[in-house]
Amino acid sequence: MIYRPEEITETIRMVEAEHLDIRTVTMGINMLGCPGKDPKTVSEYVYRRVVDNAGRLKACADEVEAMYGVPIINKRVSVTPMSLMLEGAPPESYLAAAHALERAAVEIGIDYIAGYSALVHKGATPGDATLMRSLPKVLQSTTRVCCSINLASSKAGINMEATALMGGIISEVAHSTHQGAGNARLVVFANAPEDNPFIAGAMHGVGEPDIVLNVGVSGPGVVLAAIERQKRLEPHMDFTALAETIKRMAFKITRAGELVGREVVARLGPPVKFGVLDLSLAPTPAEGDSVANIIEAMGIERCGTHGTTAALMLLTDAVKKGGIMASSSVGGLSGAFIPISEDQGMVDSTRLGAMTLDKLEAMTAICSVGLDMVALPGDTPPETIAAIIADELAIGVMNHKTTACRLLPVPGAGPLDTVDLGGLLGELIVMDVKKFDCTTFIRRGGRIPAPLTALRN
Repeated sequence: MIYRPEEITETIRMVEAEHLDIRTVTMGINMLGCPGKDPKTVSEYVYRRVVDNAGRLKACADEVEAMYGVPIINKRVSVTPMSLMLEGAPPESYLAAAHALERAAVEIGIDYIAGYSALVHKGATPGDATLMRSLPKVLQSTTRVCCSINLASSKAGINMEATALMGGIISEVAHSTHQGAGNARLVVFANAPEDNPFIAGAMHGVGEPDIVLNVGVSGPGVVLAAIERQKRLEPHMDFTALAETIKRMAFKITRAGELVGREVVARLGPPVKFGVLDLSLAPTPAEGDSVANIIEAMGIERCGTHGTTAALMLLTDAVKKGGIMASSSVGGLSGAFIPISEDQGMVDSTRLGAMTLDKLEAMTAICSVGLDMVALPGDTPPETIAAIIADELAIGVMNHKTTACRLLPVPGAGPLDTVDLGGLLGELIVMDVKKFDCTTFIRRGGRIPAPLTALRN
């Protein structure tokens, strides 16, 4: 293939000035088949399985990064949900498995390892319950282990008993980790995908190959720059032209991700297979690398005001349409992430009052994931946390899409207080929550039934 000089120049500009990067390469590893349930056997099996299969991941990714000049920001591993592997094991084995994941992640030099997870959308086994109750200790005693719980699905409805339990666990983690930061590694889902490369919700599904590599692309800065360039050429462009501009840039971003991902797989060699390419636009705290700024470039003064949800729909749809033509292996979440703390534009909008929890919830019906990296007042009751989760899960269940919550109650903080977690996690602006009580609703127990659309067959 021969590249034109302008294409080479464009790629250099996208990398150096517009924050183009591959957000993550995530290796999924099947963990089923552990020969025992005692803590020592579990610990050794988990550690060896990760190190033996992912030991070269960072080195191979670094080689490809240097070869193509496209940064690969994160190297990660996901594993089969630990509750499946550990069912029937004593409680001590759960903590041993988490510590083995942590030890393996440090050993091979990756950023995060995910899959300390359980799937309880229809009900919880004793093993699922043990794993959920172990989450506070796991998040206190590790720094790289990420946890997720699937609480709902469009087929099963919402497990409200597990939702109530997770409200309490999130509150406990908030008060047992520094500034509640442990909850940045804990996410609760409706319709969790089995091939998601993004932290903290990554897991290696039971229907996946033994070892697989999933890629998460990024590029809000590139999309923003493309819109700004087109506005200079066509100041009065309509929505059709705007969508076309985003589609074309999403195509280019996806092709870069596909190229990099397949090259990493080639270097790793068998048995590693190429999995999926997740098209999600994942922002960072860096200036200009913001989904909120893209929405504002469409003509909205501040992300969160009226018109934001419509603009986000256009963006999400255009990204998917452009990306799907560039790869036959699209999966994961795909769309536009709107994590509050990881997007400087979202932080600014929250500080100014344009972005509220209610508006954010409405936006999650359109985009990837849900209430992501949302800081709550430290005195928020566990039942209120559970109710916020239930609302978000309901959007996912009814609309047959993945939704999730990554909520961070911050001890001692109140509405509009600022909390700086640093690095990728960024700056948190505490959002206000309603003070009216929902305890009776949350404590009813049972399961909210699936909607009628679940009967599709």
